[in-house]
Amino acid sequence: MKQLRLNGMTSDILISAYVVITLYFRFKLESKTATGPVESLVMGACFVVILWVLIKLNILNPNWFGLFKSKTLKP
Repeated sequence: MKQLRLNGMTSDILISAYVVITLYFRFKLESKTATGPVESLVMGACFVVILWVLIKLNILNPNWFGLFKSKTLKP
C-alpha cells in the first residue's frame, strides 16, 4: 500500500492554513462561550498534536518555506 506523502511546499501551505483556521476557530469559539485559560490550552494542545502526528507519520514534510538550509556533507 502506497503511503500519502506531500512535498515540502504543499506541506508548508497546508500547515499555515491549518494554523490560521484553528486560531480563528479558537478565538471565535472562546468569544461566544465562557472558556477559561485551561480549556484554551487543552484545545490548542490538541490542534498541535494533530500536526505533530501528521509530521511524524511523514504525511506532512515541512521545509519551513526554505528558511533553513539543509546541511550537506563535503566529500
